[in-house]
Amino acid sequence: MLIPTLIMGVLAVILIILGYRSGEGQHIAGISQGLRMTIEILPLLILAFVVAGMVRVLLPHEFLSRWVGAESGLRGIFIGAVAGGLAPGGPYLSFPIAAGLLRSGAGVGTMVAFLTGWAVWGVNRLPMEIGIVGWRFWLIRTACTFFFPPIAGLLAQTFFARARLY
Repeated sequence: MLIPTLIMGVLAVILIILGYRSGEGQHIAGISQGLRMTIEILPLLILAFVVAGMVRVLLPHEFLSRWVGAESGLRGIFIGAVAGGLAPGGPYLSFPIAAGLLRSGAGVGTMVAFLTGWAVWGVNRLPMEIGIVGWRFWLIRTACTFFFPPIAGLLAQTFFARARLY
């Protein structure tokens, strides 16, 4: 987490300097908007980390290994893909849950399938997507991307199953 934090810190400083140099107080406006977003998102973020921590503590390692661990094979990848597609919320919830499951013994292929399913299938976005782009476009997009989450999980499991992630 150190490198991403440093990158974001450098980027923030550069943008604040650019805003300051504009001379119109944009640096203050940008910092104010950032603080407002932090206040809005912070409760969700804290709860997401609580959920991720509780998943790590409450789900026994043997259970995770059997159902979503590297040993679970295709079954785990399909469970991950479907769970990701059904997962509510945005990245503030899905990424901490995936990280918690990875640390607790979930397989890399399963978690790649989970996050890909969340990004591609996202049932919680279904009403908005159909409402904005229409059901025909949704059907075409879904047909074209339907197999991506399991394929991504299989690729990750095949090539990165032995990667040390934590």
